[in-house]
Amino acid sequence: MRIALFFSAWLVCLGAVAAPNEPATLGRSAWPEQLISPALFDVASRAEILAFAHALLASEVLDENALKQRLGLKNINQDAINHVRKRMWQRLLANYNVAQQSCDQDASFCYYVDGMDSLREQAGKFAVADDSFYAAWAEPSREFHRRYLDEQLRKAALFPQISSEIELFGEQESNGVGMHDRLFVLTFDSGPSQLPGTTDWLTDYLRKQSLSARFFVLGNSLQVRLDKGGERALQALYKGQCVGVQGWEYRSHSHWQEWQDSILRSVDLVKQVVPHNYLAQFRPPYGQRRADSGAFFQRQGLQVSLWDIDAQDMAANLSGEESAQRVLSLMLLWRHGVIKFHDTQDKIRTALPWLLKATAQSGLGWEDCEVL
Repeated sequence: MRIALFFSAWLVCLGAVAAPNEPATLGRSAWPEQLISPALFDVASRAEILAFAHALLASEVLDENALKQRLGLKNINQDAINHVRKRMWQRLLANYNVAQQSCDQDASFCYYVDGMDSLREQAGKFAVADDSFYAAWAEPSREFHRRYLDEQLRKAALFPQISSEIELFGEQESNGVGMHDRLFVLTFDSGPSQLPGTTDWLTDYLRKQSLSARFFVLGNSLQVRLDKGGERALQALYKGQCVGVQGWEYRSHSHWQEWQDSILRSVDLVKQVVPHNYLAQFRPPYGQRRADSGAFFQRQGLQVSLWDIDAQDMAANLSGEESAQRVLSLMLLWRHGVIKFHDTQDKIRTALPWLLKATAQSGLGWEDCEVL
């Protein structure tokens, strides 16, 4: 019976991370302007908001059977999908209102929007003319936003049977939705890498850029580094950075009987090794955690740290630059949030420098890792 339950849970977890399509990405070379000013960031942001709103509106005409077929699922949680759609519309409206404040500097993609009804109206008729300066961006963007929307709706369709970052369970959980406009925070999962590795390169690079990030470490990987190099080496590794936990090993914490022990062991180790860098946050692998785990996290003084911008850098079909381009498109769409990379992926050596260069003059900010 124990083996059968474990196998059943494993199948559930597998279903959460196996998507029917490749992750969405959008080559930023299709966009004809560099983001060399806050106003040009807003132009690109307005375009991405309207393109995504168009895809979101179009998805609402699908009945349940058509939506099941599109998402590749036999069963869907329609209520959760509707809730996620409503929340997306609210955020799109707020973001467009902010993005159109620079329309007096550049009127591209500036349309009359004074509320939800007018946003939906503009989304419904949004199109880019064939002779437009932005024509080369139109079709790649349409495809990107349709695929990205499907990623999000699929997670909503499976929630809460398969938990993910798409929804919060309670007050002990957070994502990037409440951050200020143009403000982002970098987070990195599943480290530290083996020595020498990408974590070493990454933390050194961040310090040189005067940036800090949140690193969610695995207890077993941290223990290996501790055994090989000692505490001083790890303290030097994470100097100026924040260290949260992701559990003892990278596996779903929603069906694992030892999930609490996994978190507590990791917390104890981080407090022992890098006490000055410790951040009282838990990043659930795959975003999976128990719906009734809030009381545990409250007792431990831990916050469940989710995200709203996923680089998908674990996907084999995406290069480091493609992952960074995906992130930039989502930064333009959501305008603030928590960005998730993996510091065990060598792609980060390409992705992060590309992203920082592309946004260096756009007027956005990188939040200090200690700010909650």
